[in-house]
Amino acid sequence: MTIMPPDLSIFESLESEVRSYCRGWPAVFDRAHGTHLVDEDGHRYLDFFAGAGSLNYGHNNPVLKRALLDYLERDGVTHGLDMATTAKRTFLEAFQRLVLRPRDLPYKVMFPGPTGTNAVESALKLARKVKGREAVVSFTNAFHGMSLGSLAVTGNAFKRAGAGIPLVHGTPMPFDNYFDGTVPDFLWFERLLEDQGSGLDKPAAVIVETVQGEGGINVARPEWLRALKELCERQDMLLIVDDIQMGCGRTGAFFSFEEAGITPDIVTVSKSISGYGLPMALTLFRPELDVWEPGEHNGTFRGNNPAFVTATAALHMYWSDDQMEKHTRARGEQVEQALLALCDENGAGGARCRGRGLVWGLEFSRAERAAEVCRRAFDLGLLLETSGTRSEVVKLLPPLTVSADETDEGLRTLARAVRDTV
Repeated sequence: MTIMPPDLSIFESLESEVRSYCRGWPAVFDRAHGTHLVDEDGHRYLDFFAGAGSLNYGHNNPVLKRALLDYLERDGVTHGLDMATTAKRTFLEAFQRLVLRPRDLPYKVMFPGPTGTNAVESALKLARKVKGREAVVSFTNAFHGMSLGSLAVTGNAFKRAGAGIPLVHGTPMPFDNYFDGTVPDFLWFERLLEDQGSGLDKPAAVIVETVQGEGGINVARPEWLRALKELCERQDMLLIVDDIQMGCGRTGAFFSFEEAGITPDIVTVSKSISGYGLPMALTLFRPELDVWEPGEHNGTFRGNNPAFVTATAALHMYWSDDQMEKHTRARGEQVEQALLALCDENGAGGARCRGRGLVWGLEFSRAERAAEVCRRAFDLGLLLETSGTRSEVVKLLPPLTVSADETDEGLRTLARAVRDTV
């Protein structure tokens, strides 16, 4: 039977050349449920990308969908700016009771706008306002967003080049294990801070991902994160943790920094905070940092009330006990064992794996092979993407609700794709 290619003409003729994911997945998707997407021709794809981490609870999660439909059917407020609404109050109460208080986190909650880069921009602005300084330190291979402030603390040269203007007031430092363990942690950073002739202006803050998703699934050790927090305290710098992709349970705990036992000054959250793929973002910070004037940072769509509804449902469903965290860790161990076995095969070409919870990367010494594996996986019905500065890493980011059988299916498909691309 001959499979006809999908009609992509309207996308190719009218949509901008900037589109990217659709180039690796040449299908027109029509429906989605749980861990699967279905195209117009009825072909099913197992989704190990989950909306770049925006769908931690799967596509059209029935509990979240029911809450959303009930809210819309009773004509609940859909657009609310920063007005007080029932949906916002219910979310804040649930977030405080189920997330902040159990972790003894004293944070104020800010709704900066609906996307991750909005949260990062507000975090950078707040840190500079509090400290009265302009410089912010970030890390090699970091990714924090596509608006100008976020790009200034992003490492990827290709993405930075898209700004079209100089990106200033950001200084990169080596991420954990950047020198393969040959240089003591923060030696260069601390030397620059203490040397009046280094040329490094006193930073207002340091921004870091505990696991660099776009940078290639680079995992920071807990002891490295603790040392970074101590350095920030000694040098009067704020610590910002960007938890946009790794938060909401992706690494196991609700926040990815919990394992390290640190309390950042500012935390950015987005992607899966709504639970349903609806745009929503939070900027969390210690109460004494709340020096904003009313309206000093705002946005038309920061009051996405349907997102508040699904976010609340997700918190009640998945974070009222520790079952989601246990499930994520169990599936993560399943992924780790399969990837280690795959790396040991002769045809793996020296591949290496790394990750935490349910975010894993498979790195190939020949960078192009990662894209080849993803293309073959698509042909076999599995959605995967690459990451890393050379797109040398196959990135596994399945929904946290993935079953053991679905995980096994995806891992077997990945293994076949690897073997088929030797």
